[in-house]
Amino acid sequence: MNSFGNQFRLTTFGESHGEAIGGVIDGMPPGIDIDLDFIQSELNRRRPGQSKITTSRQEPDQVELLSGVFEGKSTGCPIGFIVRNTNQHSQDYENMRCLYRPSHADYTYHQKYGIRDHRGGGRSSARITISRCVGGALAKLVLNQLGISVQAYTSQVGDIALERDYHLYDLSKTETNAVRCPDEEKAAQMEALITKLKAEGDTIGGIITCVVKGCPAGLGEPEFGKLHAALGSAMLSINAVKGFEYGEGFAGVTARGSEQNDVFRCVNGTVTTDTNHSGGIQGGISNGQDIYFRVAFKPVATILSEQETIDTEGNPTRFTAHGRHDPCVLPRAVPVVEAMAAMTILDSYLANKMLK
Repeated sequence: MNSFGNQFRLTTFGESHGEAIGGVIDGMPPGIDIDLDFIQSELNRRRPGQSKITTSRQEPDQVELLSGVFEGKSTGCPIGFIVRNTNQHSQDYENMRCLYRPSHADYTYHQKYGIRDHRGGGRSSARITISRCVGGALAKLVLNQLGISVQAYTSQVGDIALERDYHLYDLSKTETNAVRCPDEEKAAQMEALITKLKAEGDTIGGIITCVVKGCPAGLGEPEFGKLHAALGSAMLSINAVKGFEYGEGFAGVTARGSEQNDVFRCVNGTVTTDTNHSGGIQGGISNGQDIYFRVAFKPVATILSEQETIDTEGNPTRFTAHGRHDPCVLPRAVPVVEAMAAMTILDSYLANKMLK
């Protein structure tokens, strides 16, 4: 599958070291103001070379909209877009042409297709998430008009973690540091750890938390299209993601039902709850409270030290990776998490609207 979504649908194309990354958005509502500067700013949050703790690959990631926009507004027709690759160092991957890198998609892609692009991982590269960020930016333009916001932030790197309760932090401070963590002290510790591991040629993983505010009640399906399942599927499709939990998640298993239940109230004619352990979703359908979830990312698989592996003939070998790589994916993954959440919520909103 190279397409995501139903009513709001993104189809992507491209490889890390190919000519370009791109896609087509189908189902964009007509009459939406298309803020190209905003779309580009979302790509700038994801682009490489933005700080000393990210890959040094220098790419402007300049987006070109090819269709579906007239006089600054969406027409309702498919929006085609392209982002050209301009700074590939394909020779850095030549020593990996005939071997399988540990914990990469080299072996699985070769088994599935019988051929693979060894340059930067080809289609399995995280660079493909450019298309997701464009789609997410367009989705955000619609959600903004609906009063729905999507905010993600780095909540853990290695063993350096924030408290689980997002209410304890001013999320507007997320973009004030390279790690994209709203706690200044923790952000400094996270950056120091990433910098240290980068110097050692190693990598580290962590957790991104995302909060969706303003989502109306009633989004999602009661059985196989549950909203949290759709969000989980979206997050688990992101490169390097290994886990997803929403609401209290795994931490809630030790609580009693009397502690975990969210009691309903009616305040000035509006239904609300005293607590939000459910994470804004009950029975697979949004209940109008904040939707919040956590996404776990593994350490980047490419480490700059010698490793054991086998070649494509099954012979044991050793190799050292070259090239420019992130020591920690989280800072650049924050906008990707937001993008996937925005597209998922908008897709569900449009489906719900069509039913009414």
